[in-house]
Amino acid sequence: MEIVFLAFILILSIFLGFELINKVPATLHTPLMSGSNAISGITLIGALASAGAGQSQIATILGTAAVVFATINVIGGYLVTDRMLEMFKKKELKGKK
Repeated sequence: MEIVFLAFILILSIFLGFELINKVPATLHTPLMSGSNAISGITLIGALASAGAGQSQIATILGTAAVVFATINVIGGYLVTDRMLEMFKKKELKGKK
């Protein structure tokens, strides 16, 4: 019974996430995604805890892989945010300061 309940929650979250993402306007997509990627630093902390728990070799390997992927995700979120903020800066005219 537990596997059926967990599968139901997974399927429900997939449909809910799909509906929520489709309702976001294109102008808000980049700021929301960069913010959510920065929040995934929590995932990085969990991955560090998993990699350093010293349980088994496979847990350490999977934890290390999770650290790598979470780090890439966090850095990517900040790069997207930086790129987005560059779009809103005023451009200086050539020859004028």
